[in-house]
Amino acid sequence: MAVPKVRTSRSRRNTRRAHHFLRPRGYSPCPNCRAVRLPHCVCPSCGHYRGRQVMAAGAKAKTAADNFEQPS
Repeated sequence: MAVPKVRTSRSRRNTRRAHHFLRPRGYSPCPNCRAVRLPHCVCPSCGHYRGRQVMAAGAKAKTAADNFEQPS
């Protein structure tokens, strides 16, 4: 197994980790109702996506986690 010959300094280690921070999510306004939503996703308040009504207004989108059944 490989073993480092020289210890990595704190400066070098922290410089490598400089980009490991979390970035805020990029929200955008819905063109239909101006509510804040994630891009490329159905608007949760009005149910529009790309200019069409694809979901009932205020309805929760069904995800794969909703289909999972807990074992009894």
